[in-house]
Amino acid sequence: MNNMLVVGSLAFDSIKTPAGFKKKCLGGSANYFSLVASRYASVKTIGVVGSDYEDAHIEILATRGVDVSGIERQDGLTFHWEGRYKEDLNEAQTLATHLNVFEKFNPQLSAAHKSCDVLFLANIDPKLQLSVLEQANNPKVVAVDTMNFWIETKYDDLKKVLKKANILFVNQTEALMITRESNAVGAASVLSQFGPQVVVIKRGEYGALLYSKGEYFALPAFPVKNIVDPTGAGDSFAAGFMGHIIKRGLDLNPQDLRRACLEGAMIASFTVEDFGLNRLINLTEGEVSVRFEQYMNTIRIE
Repeated sequence: MNNMLVVGSLAFDSIKTPAGFKKKCLGGSANYFSLVASRYASVKTIGVVGSDYEDAHIEILATRGVDVSGIERQDGLTFHWEGRYKEDLNEAQTLATHLNVFEKFNPQLSAAHKSCDVLFLANIDPKLQLSVLEQANNPKVVAVDTMNFWIETKYDDLKKVLKKANILFVNQTEALMITRESNAVGAASVLSQFGPQVVVIKRGEYGALLYSKGEYFALPAFPVKNIVDPTGAGDSFAAGFMGHIIKRGLDLNPQDLRRACLEGAMIASFTVEDFGLNRLINLTEGEVSVRFEQYMNTIRIE
Protein backbone atom coordinates (compact mmCIF):
# COMPACT_ATOMS: atom_id res chain seq x y z
CA MET A 1 0.00 0.00 0.00
CA ASN A 2 1.39 3.40 -0.97
CA ASN A 3 1.88 5.73 1.98
CA MET A 4 2.07 9.48 2.14
CA LEU A 5 4.22 11.96 4.03
CA VAL A 6 2.78 15.39 4.78
CA VAL A 7 4.99 18.29 5.86
CA GLY A 8 3.29 21.52 6.88
CA SER A 9 1.80 23.62 9.65
CA LEU A 10 -0.37 22.73 12.61
CA ALA A 11 -1.90 25.92 13.89
CA PHE A 12 -4.55 27.89 15.67
CA ASP A 13 -6.62 30.16 13.45
CA SER A 14 -8.70 33.13 14.53
CA ILE A 15 -11.14 33.77 11.72
CA LYS A 16 -13.83 36.32 11.00
CA THR A 17 -16.26 35.73 8.15
CA PRO A 18 -19.73 37.04 7.29
CA ALA A 19 -21.01 33.97 9.19
CA GLY A 20 -19.31 34.92 12.47
CA PHE A 21 -16.05 34.85 14.40
CA LYS A 22 -14.09 31.94 15.83
CA LYS A 23 -11.03 32.42 18.05
CA LYS A 24 -8.15 29.96 17.95
CA CYS A 25 -9.83 27.07 16.19
CA LEU A 26 -7.65 24.19 15.01
CA GLY A 27 -6.12 24.83 11.61
CA GLY A 28 -2.91 24.62 9.64
CA SER A 29 -2.24 23.02 6.27
CA ALA A 30 -0.92 19.74 7.70
CA ASN A 31 -3.98 19.35 9.90
CA TYR A 32 -6.48 19.82 7.08
CA PHE A 33 -4.54 17.69 4.64
CA SER A 34 -3.80 14.84 7.04
CA LEU A 35 -7.35 14.63 8.34
CA VAL A 36 -8.76 14.28 4.83
CA ALA A 37 -5.96 12.14 3.36
CA SER A 38 -6.33 9.60 6.16
CA ARG A 39 -9.66 8.62 4.58
CA TYR A 40 -7.79 7.28 1.58
CA ALA A 41 -4.27 6.24 2.55
CA SER A 42 -1.66 5.63 5.23
CA VAL A 43 -0.45 9.09 6.30
CA LYS A 44 2.59 10.29 8.24
CA THR A 45 2.68 13.92 9.39
CA ILE A 46 5.61 16.19 10.20
CA GLY A 47 5.07 19.51 11.96
CA VAL A 48 5.76 21.49 15.12
CA VAL A 49 3.46 22.69 17.90
CA GLY A 50 3.87 24.65 21.11
CA SER A 51 3.14 23.82 24.72
CA ASP A 52 -0.36 25.29 24.29
CA TYR A 53 -1.30 22.59 21.78
CA GLU A 54 -3.18 19.91 23.68
CA ASP A 55 -2.58 16.18 23.41
CA ALA A 56 -6.25 15.86 22.48
CA HIS A 57 -5.59 17.99 19.39
CA ILE A 58 -2.91 15.58 18.18
CA GLU A 59 -5.20 12.65 19.01
CA ILE A 60 -7.67 13.91 16.41
CA LEU A 61 -5.20 12.77 13.77
CA ALA A 62 -3.89 9.76 15.68
CA THR A 63 -7.35 8.24 16.16
CA ARG A 64 -7.75 8.30 12.37
CA GLY A 65 -4.62 6.27 11.87
CA VAL A 66 -2.25 9.14 11.10
CA ASP A 67 1.34 8.53 12.21
CA VAL A 68 1.98 11.58 14.42
CA SER A 69 5.48 10.59 15.54
CA GLY A 70 6.86 13.40 13.37
CA ILE A 71 4.94 16.11 15.23
CA GLU A 72 7.45 17.86 17.45
CA ARG A 73 6.44 19.76 20.59
CA GLN A 74 8.54 22.77 21.64
CA ASP A 75 8.35 25.27 24.49
CA GLY A 76 6.44 28.32 23.40
CA LEU A 77 3.22 29.04 21.53
CA THR A 78 1.81 27.31 18.48
CA PHE A 79 1.66 29.06 15.10
CA HIS A 80 -1.35 31.38 15.14
CA TRP A 81 -2.92 32.97 12.05
CA GLU A 82 -5.55 35.71 12.23
CA GLY A 83 -7.59 36.52 9.15
CA ARG A 84 -10.93 37.56 7.81
CA TYR A 85 -13.10 37.13 4.77
CA LYS A 86 -15.40 39.85 3.56
CA GLU A 87 -18.02 39.46 0.87
CA ASP A 88 -15.54 37.77 -1.47
CA LEU A 89 -15.01 34.45 0.26
CA ASN A 90 -12.42 33.38 -2.30
CA GLU A 91 -9.68 35.58 -0.79
CA ALA A 92 -8.61 35.82 2.84
CA GLN A 93 -7.19 39.00 4.33
CA THR A 94 -4.39 38.29 6.79
CA LEU A 95 -4.66 40.42 9.92
CA ALA A 96 -1.73 38.94 11.83
CA THR A 97 0.68 36.02 11.59
CA HIS A 98 2.31 34.80 14.80
CA LEU A 99 4.90 32.24 13.75
CA ASN A 100 5.88 31.39 17.33
CA VAL A 101 7.54 27.91 17.41
CA PHE A 102 6.95 27.57 13.66
CA GLU A 103 9.59 30.26 13.08
CA LYS A 104 12.35 27.74 13.79
CA PHE A 105 10.64 24.76 12.18
CA ASN A 106 13.30 22.50 10.66
CA PRO A 107 11.70 19.24 9.51
CA GLN A 108 13.86 16.18 10.03
CA LEU A 109 12.83 12.92 8.38
CA SER A 110 13.14 9.56 10.08
CA ALA A 111 13.92 6.42 8.07
CA ALA A 112 10.18 5.69 7.84
CA HIS A 113 9.47 9.22 6.63
CA LYS A 114 12.20 9.08 4.01
CA SER A 115 10.80 5.92 2.48
CA CYS A 116 7.25 7.22 1.86
CA ASP A 117 6.00 6.77 -1.69
CA VAL A 118 4.15 10.09 -1.87
CA LEU A 119 5.31 13.44 -0.53
CA PHE A 120 3.02 16.42 -0.02
CA LEU A 121 4.82 19.68 0.77
CA ALA A 122 2.32 22.18 2.10
CA ASN A 123 2.79 25.93 1.80
CA ILE A 124 5.90 26.25 3.96
CA ASP A 125 9.15 28.08 3.17
CA PRO A 126 10.56 26.76 -0.15
CA LYS A 127 13.93 26.35 1.56
CA LEU A 128 12.31 23.88 3.94
CA GLN A 129 10.57 22.16 1.04
CA LEU A 130 13.96 21.73 -0.63
CA SER A 131 15.43 20.38 2.60
CA VAL A 132 12.69 17.73 2.81
CA LEU A 133 13.21 16.79 -0.83
CA GLU A 134 16.92 16.34 -0.22
CA GLN A 135 16.21 13.99 2.70
CA ALA A 136 13.54 11.89 0.95
CA ASN A 137 14.45 8.64 -0.81
CA ASN A 138 13.13 9.20 -4.32
CA PRO A 139 9.37 9.35 -3.70
CA LYS A 140 7.20 8.20 -6.59
CA VAL A 141 5.10 11.38 -6.56
CA VAL A 142 5.92 14.82 -5.14
CA ALA A 143 3.07 17.29 -4.74
CA VAL A 144 3.66 20.91 -3.75
CA ASP A 145 1.56 23.83 -2.55
CA THR A 146 2.71 27.39 -1.97
CA MET A 147 1.35 30.84 -1.12
CA ASN A 148 1.72 34.47 -2.11
CA PHE A 149 4.21 35.29 0.68
CA TRP A 150 6.74 32.73 -0.61
CA ILE A 151 6.17 33.79 -4.21
CA GLU A 152 7.05 37.36 -3.26
CA THR A 153 9.99 36.60 -0.98
CA LYS A 154 11.49 33.24 -2.07
CA TYR A 155 10.75 33.11 -5.80
CA ASP A 156 14.10 31.60 -6.84
CA ASP A 157 13.89 28.87 -4.20
CA LEU A 158 10.31 28.16 -5.20
CA LYS A 159 11.38 27.61 -8.81
CA LYS A 160 13.92 25.04 -7.60
CA VAL A 161 11.13 23.22 -5.76
CA LEU A 162 8.86 23.24 -8.81
CA LYS A 163 11.57 21.57 -10.91
CA LYS A 164 11.34 18.59 -8.56
CA ALA A 165 7.53 18.48 -8.32
CA ASN A 166 5.15 16.19 -10.17
CA ILE A 167 1.98 17.99 -9.06
CA LEU A 168 1.48 21.65 -8.18
CA PHE A 169 -1.52 23.07 -6.32
CA VAL A 170 -1.99 26.86 -6.34
CA ASN A 171 -4.94 29.21 -6.21
CA GLN A 172 -5.65 31.48 -9.13
CA THR A 173 -4.08 34.60 -7.59
CA GLU A 174 -0.86 32.69 -6.86
CA ALA A 175 -0.78 31.19 -10.35
CA LEU A 176 -0.96 34.65 -11.91
CA MET A 177 1.70 35.97 -9.52
CA ILE A 178 4.18 33.24 -10.42
CA THR A 179 3.68 33.40 -14.17
CA ARG A 180 2.62 37.04 -14.67
CA GLU A 181 -0.06 35.74 -17.02
CA SER A 182 -3.44 37.46 -17.20
CA ASN A 183 -5.66 34.40 -16.81
CA ALA A 184 -5.68 30.92 -15.31
CA VAL A 185 -5.58 29.09 -18.65
CA GLY A 186 -2.37 30.76 -19.72
CA ALA A 187 -0.88 30.46 -16.22
CA ALA A 188 -1.50 26.70 -16.06
CA SER A 189 0.44 26.09 -19.27
CA VAL A 190 3.36 28.26 -18.15
CA LEU A 191 3.48 26.62 -14.71
CA SER A 192 3.89 23.20 -16.30
CA GLN A 193 7.05 24.51 -17.97
CA PHE A 194 8.53 25.11 -14.51
CA GLY A 195 8.57 21.35 -13.92
CA PRO A 196 5.25 19.88 -12.68
CA GLN A 197 3.57 17.54 -15.14
CA VAL A 198 0.24 18.21 -13.42
CA VAL A 199 -0.97 21.70 -12.48
CA VAL A 200 -4.13 22.27 -10.47
CA ILE A 201 -5.37 25.84 -10.08
CA LYS A 202 -7.86 26.13 -7.22
CA ARG A 203 -10.56 28.72 -7.90
CA GLY A 204 -12.63 28.67 -4.71
CA GLU A 205 -16.38 28.68 -5.29
CA TYR A 206 -15.68 28.60 -9.05
CA GLY A 207 -14.07 25.17 -8.87
CA ALA A 208 -10.71 24.06 -10.26
CA LEU A 209 -8.69 24.03 -13.47
CA LEU A 210 -6.50 21.03 -14.25
CA TYR A 211 -3.71 21.07 -16.83
CA SER A 212 -1.60 18.07 -17.82
CA LYS A 213 0.20 17.12 -21.03
CA GLY A 214 -1.38 19.91 -23.03
CA GLU A 215 -4.94 19.13 -21.94
CA TYR A 216 -7.27 21.23 -19.78
CA PHE A 217 -10.11 20.12 -17.54
CA ALA A 218 -12.40 22.58 -15.74
CA LEU A 219 -14.65 21.48 -12.90
CA PRO A 220 -17.22 23.58 -11.02
CA ALA A 221 -17.28 23.53 -7.24
CA PHE A 222 -20.09 21.74 -5.45
CA PRO A 223 -22.71 24.43 -4.75
CA VAL A 224 -22.67 25.12 -1.01
CA LYS A 225 -25.46 27.44 0.07
CA ASN A 226 -24.15 28.50 3.48
CA ILE A 227 -20.39 28.94 3.49
CA VAL A 228 -19.09 29.50 7.02
CA ASP A 229 -15.29 29.42 6.68
CA PRO A 230 -13.29 28.79 3.47
CA THR A 231 -10.01 28.33 5.36
CA GLY A 232 -8.44 24.96 4.64
CA ALA A 233 -10.62 24.21 1.63
CA GLY A 234 -7.59 24.24 -0.68
CA ASP A 235 -5.66 21.82 1.54
CA SER A 236 -8.73 19.58 1.75
CA PHE A 237 -9.05 19.65 -2.04
CA ALA A 238 -5.39 18.65 -2.43
CA ALA A 239 -5.82 15.82 0.08
CA GLY A 240 -8.87 14.42 -1.69
CA PHE A 241 -7.07 14.72 -5.02
CA MET A 242 -3.95 12.95 -3.78
CA GLY A 243 -6.00 10.35 -1.93
CA HIS A 244 -7.71 9.32 -5.14
CA ILE A 245 -4.40 9.21 -7.00
CA ILE A 246 -2.99 6.88 -4.35
CA LYS A 247 -6.05 4.62 -4.52
CA ARG A 248 -5.54 4.38 -8.28
CA GLY A 249 -1.92 3.30 -7.93
CA LEU A 250 -0.27 6.69 -8.66
CA ASP A 251 -1.09 6.44 -12.36
CA LEU A 252 -1.36 10.07 -13.48
CA ASN A 253 -3.54 9.33 -16.49
CA PRO A 254 -6.15 11.88 -17.69
CA GLN A 255 -9.18 9.94 -16.43
CA ASP A 256 -7.79 9.46 -12.91
CA LEU A 257 -6.63 13.08 -12.72
CA ARG A 258 -10.12 14.31 -13.61
CA ARG A 259 -11.73 12.03 -11.08
CA ALA A 260 -9.17 13.21 -8.51
CA CYS A 261 -10.35 16.79 -9.09
CA LEU A 262 -13.91 15.70 -8.46
CA GLU A 263 -12.90 13.92 -5.27
CA GLY A 264 -11.00 16.96 -4.02
CA ALA A 265 -13.80 19.40 -4.78
CA MET A 266 -16.39 17.16 -3.15
CA ILE A 267 -14.42 16.82 0.10
CA ALA A 268 -13.54 20.53 0.17
CA SER A 269 -17.25 21.37 0.03
CA PHE A 270 -17.63 19.97 3.55
CA THR A 271 -14.69 21.94 4.95
CA VAL A 272 -16.33 25.31 4.28
CA GLU A 273 -19.50 24.42 6.21
CA ASP A 274 -18.00 25.13 9.65
CA PHE A 275 -15.03 26.86 11.26
CA GLY A 276 -11.66 25.17 11.28
CA LEU A 277 -11.54 21.38 11.30
CA ASN A 278 -14.97 20.98 12.89
CA ARG A 279 -16.88 19.74 9.86
CA LEU A 280 -14.14 17.33 8.80
CA ILE A 281 -13.81 15.88 12.30
CA ASN A 282 -17.51 15.00 12.37
CA LEU A 283 -17.82 13.92 8.73
CA THR A 284 -19.36 10.48 8.15
CA GLU A 285 -18.98 8.07 5.24
CA GLY A 286 -22.72 8.27 4.70
CA GLU A 287 -22.55 12.02 4.19
CA VAL A 288 -19.69 11.61 1.74
CA SER A 289 -21.61 9.03 -0.29
CA VAL A 290 -24.71 11.21 -0.47
CA ARG A 291 -22.75 14.29 -1.49
CA PHE A 292 -20.89 12.38 -4.17
CA GLU A 293 -24.19 11.43 -5.78
CA GLN A 294 -25.43 15.01 -5.45
CA TYR A 295 -22.26 16.30 -7.05
CA MET A 296 -22.50 13.86 -9.93
CA ASN A 297 -26.07 14.97 -10.54
CA THR A 298 -24.91 18.58 -10.52
CA ILE A 299 -22.28 18.13 -13.22
CA ARG A 300 -24.00 15.43 -15.30
CA ILE A 301 -25.23 16.68 -18.70
CA GLU A 302 -26.80 13.54 -20.16
